Amino acid sequence: MKKALTAQELYVESVKRTDRTVQFWRVSLCILFIAAWEFCARYEIINSFIFSSPSKLVRCFYNLLLTEGLAAHIGITLFETLASFFLVIAASLILAILLWKSRTFSRILEPYMVMLNSLPKSALAPLLIVWLGANYRTIILTGVSVAVFASIMNLYTGFMEVDPEKVKLIYTLNGTEKDALYKVILPSNIPNLFGIMKVNIGLCLVGVIIGEFIAARKGLGYLIIYGSQVFKMDWVILSILILCIIAMGLYLLLGVLEKLYQKKSL
Repeated sequence: MKKALTAQELYVESVKRTDRTVQFWRVSLCILFIAAWEFCARYEIINSFIFSSPSKLVRCFYNLLLTEGLAAHIGITLFETLASFFLVIAASLILAILLWKSRTFSRILEPYMVMLNSLPKSALAPLLIVWLGANYRTIILTGVSVAVFASIMNLYTGFMEVDPEKVKLIYTLNGTEKDALYKVILPSNIPNLFGIMKVNIGLCLVGVIIGEFIAARKGLGYLIIYGSQVFKMDWVILSILILCIIAMGLYLLLGVLEKLYQKKSL
């Protein structure tokens, strides 16, 4: 005789069933899109020279690996993105802590932070190149400039929204400001930090590509610009698809790290 499931078991089974359905439709939509794209290109419903096709992109990927050093281009873009990402996180934590420690300091800098965050970062890239030269350091700094100001403001807001009663308890127990920071403020903001990191990884990639458009001789941004100039649309579309895969992979990696932290903290 089959054992009756408890309400909790029914709920867990419902969640698993929903997850399986979501995964099925994600994969199915991707396959349907690729199949429709190939069909339309092969039967000239769309112009395969402009829109390419999955089969042409596979051949292009193989040829670029052999003749144009595609792996090196991918590695350079990935390195610049990760470097800018870690710099953004480090700078955001340091400056958010400084703003939290001094309310006067935060009030002085707040309008400048808002102004710099609203500034179109693509306008900064040419200036950075003139000031610092056309090199990978400039591209990394461009990636940092896209994400850092919003990251600081979001992290500082999270610091200020921590339950003040918890902070008072630390001081009541003769704790110092350092104790309040390490025992209450930072631990309470780790979920917020993971959310900021998920946003920043995409923004840093955008900033790096902006820098590569202008200053690079290697990287996926360079392949996109060069491919568009010489009408090698396969190069452009393939580079964009690789960027999508990189962004998705880095986002999923952060999601895995977040889940590991959540399991450890339970």
